[in-house]
Amino acid sequence: MTILVKIDRYLRQTGMPMTKFGRLSVGDPRLVHDLRRGRQARAPMVARIESFIEGTGA
Repeated sequence: MTILVKIDRYLRQTGMPMTKFGRLSVGDPRLVHDLRRGRQARAPMVARIESFIEGTGA
C-alpha cells in the first residue's frame, strides 16, 4: 500500500482536510496535493507520516 493510499484512507476516516493533515504531519500544507501530482516522498517523510497516522489512532 502506498503512502498516498494510507493518507487518503486516513482523510476519509477522520474527515480532516488535506491541508491540515499535511501541516500537522510534516509541516507542509501542500503535501497531499503535491503527492497526488506525482511528488515522491522519501523514507524519512514516509516514516513521519505513518507515525502521525498511527499516533492519532485512526
